[in-house]
Amino acid sequence: MKQTSEELAVGIAQALYDKQAEDIRVLDVRGVSTVTDICVVATGTSAPHLKALQKAVMAYLKEQGETRYRLSGEADSGWVLLDAFTVVAHIFAPEARAYYDIEALWKGAAEIPFQPKA
Repeated sequence: MKQTSEELAVGIAQALYDKQAEDIRVLDVRGVSTVTDICVVATGTSAPHLKALQKAVMAYLKEQGETRYRLSGEADSGWVLLDAFTVVAHIFAPEARAYYDIEALWKGAAEIPFQPKA
């Protein structure tokens, strides 16, 4: 059974949490964005960490049968974006997250509570 956008986003957030991503936020951008439903934003601590977070999200998407997604950016650039159409995951290095301030872009978005499972 196909997951809802919310379920997919929370699953992505959990995959990021499991790889020790920091400051994970799940933003419902419906009504604010015409591009996607939900944005997941997280921070990694280094280029290798960003790469590990990227791989974790890609593995989660594959497990869910979500094979149609786009990958933009590279870990070495400080920003990786995985676009699964209804859910977009932004994975930033701390400096890139501060610079792009993606949460300000979606300031009208409601936050979806994310309670990580240990």
